[in-house]
Amino acid sequence: MSESLAILGGPKAVQGDWSDVCRWPIITEEDEMAVLDVLRSGNMSGTDVTKLFEEEFGSYFGMPYCLAHCNGTAALLAAMWACEVGVGDEIICPSITYWASALPAFSLGATAVFADVDLDTLNIDPGDIEHRITDRTKAIVVVHYCGYPCEMAAIMELAREHEIKVIEDVSHAQGSLYKGVLTGSIGDVSAMSLMSGKSLVAGEGGMLVTRERRIWERAVAFGHYERHEELTEADLVPFKGYPQGGVKHRINQIASALGRVQLKYYQERIEEIQRAMNAFWDRLEGCPGVKAHRPPKDSGSTMGGWYAAKGLYRPEELGGLDVERFCEAVREEGCGTYPRANTPMHLHPVTNTCDVYGHGKPTRIAHSDWDLRQGPGSLPRSETVATHCFSIPHLKKYDEGAIQELASAFRKVAENADRLLEG
Repeated sequence: MSESLAILGGPKAVQGDWSDVCRWPIITEEDEMAVLDVLRSGNMSGTDVTKLFEEEFGSYFGMPYCLAHCNGTAALLAAMWACEVGVGDEIICPSITYWASALPAFSLGATAVFADVDLDTLNIDPGDIEHRITDRTKAIVVVHYCGYPCEMAAIMELAREHEIKVIEDVSHAQGSLYKGVLTGSIGDVSAMSLMSGKSLVAGEGGMLVTRERRIWERAVAFGHYERHEELTEADLVPFKGYPQGGVKHRINQIASALGRVQLKYYQERIEEIQRAMNAFWDRLEGCPGVKAHRPPKDSGSTMGGWYAAKGLYRPEELGGLDVERFCEAVREEGCGTYPRANTPMHLHPVTNTCDVYGHGKPTRIAHSDWDLRQGPGSLPRSETVATHCFSIPHLKKYDEGAIQELASAFRKVAENADRLLEG
């Protein structure tokens, strides 16, 4: 592509309006009627629709126990408590993730130890976990970041060796496959967000899934007092009637109704998303400085609904061109993109200096017998992720014209990077 870059006065690569190709969620009359049925019944705070949603969700994941929550953060908190994370305990979590993957541990008197990530997958690096395990470690929280499946075989082997639990945060990865197996069905328990921006939508909600009856019952005991008649565990039954967590985690049935319809069509929709997104990256094969954030084609792993789709940036292939300048030039070509990744959690003030509960010391170390905070330089890859990735169009429909134009914006800038360096 030898045309002048748009940022330097040339024609834009993207001429069409492709906003409809990226529109999400898909809401149909069936969704609307399901929601209206709950509204008209006045049964927003019941559990009958929710139990149907849980049953169908469990069938999709191949998991016997599901428990719907008011949001994904609540589901993660319940998963930690269900795994008996408590005062003085530690969880290991990637630093590059949404805060809900780790901060609920603070509410339980526990803390987080952060591990570094791999710059090709953006996921927790299995090789950076074991040396962080102590006699206080209760769980590893793995996050399938942006839909890319974590290396679960290595993580599960490590967890079993040290007799600690694995909590899968599947908020980005409903429907992703790890070597042919659904993410969310591999760890001891999984939790996920179903908010409106996610790949699997319930408006606002969360889900906990597990194969272990005891983990499920503990989650019920923690925040679902209205379902305590389902408890059978001897150490939980005496406390029926009050939620042991002092919280109400029940999902609103409007969300359950919407989630049921969305789940019904989810697999066929993500298949189209995968077709479109893979076609986008196929058109950028061999493009300098730009690499697909997706598993190898022969791995048996997939990206599910491809939530918060990213590209990997390699500035050394473009003469050191800054990712900010690269993205600016692509935007001028008519395609929205920004350097984008979550802020490294290990550097945020909340995980370093904030005294949330009045302990007289930072909450992160309130119940620890050593200062486990991790300052600048401690997780070098996590600290450079933002300079090594960028957002890409999240295509929800397969459209040849859209895919060609949007991909051409990235290729045009990458292949003319020297002109930006001259500027």
